[in-house]
Amino acid sequence: MGKLELEERTADSGSARRELADAVELSGVWREFGDRPVLRDVSFALARGGTLALLGPNGAGKTTLLRIVATLLRPSHGEVRVLGCSLPAQAHRVRGRLGYLGHEPLLYRDLTAAENLRFQARLYGLPDDGRGRIAELLDTVGMARRANELVRNLSAGMVQRLAACRSVLHDPELLLLDEPRSHLDPEGASLVEALIGRRPDRARVLVAHDIEGALGDSDNALALAAGGAVAYSGPSTGLSVGDARAIYGGAL
Repeated sequence: MGKLELEERTADSGSARRELADAVELSGVWREFGDRPVLRDVSFALARGGTLALLGPNGAGKTTLLRIVATLLRPSHGEVRVLGCSLPAQAHRVRGRLGYLGHEPLLYRDLTAAENLRFQARLYGLPDDGRGRIAELLDTVGMARRANELVRNLSAGMVQRLAACRSVLHDPELLLLDEPRSHLDPEGASLVEALIGRRPDRARVLVAHDIEGALGDSDNALALAAGGAVAYSGPSTGLSVGDARAIYGGAL
């Protein structure tokens, strides 16, 4: 076997392993700020195409965990793999394959809605600055008529709709969603759901305080107790709404 053929087979084998890998794998992850642990020994795996409901009271470390998976924070200890890539060493290989919708919309207030999305499209290298994709997304969330309005003049609900467009602009393989329905009325939530809802070719991690809705919209659940310890990890059907509420209340 020639050297070139061996290299090609090795590359193909590596690609196959990445395709077979889970979307997210955490093993023994801790995160500390100073001497204060925020996450304690967190482990879970999320299959490709699956949805994980990430639950827990305020201060349990949900957003911190999401930011670690998004490559925005490093764990203090433990192993993190996202889409077959080890973090933080291979973060550059995975960032363009993630979509992140957090508490901050990550939009420029002095640009219009369309300008914000075109800027993002250039970062992702979308052809023609993503103009066709942008028009489609804005239409889907009912913002086609607001495309040329400055973000600072939009309502909080409209900004959230636009942030949802930004998070899926590049058709990511993994969506990280931190309270994605914040500021949305029922109509807005329904429109945004068309962008961020379940798809067999896309995994999702969903942080939500709507316990019943999150469990019904997920395959797996991870519940963190106050202080970042794992209170439950497993199929979403194995965590009752009552037990989840007890975790929020500190009873479990």
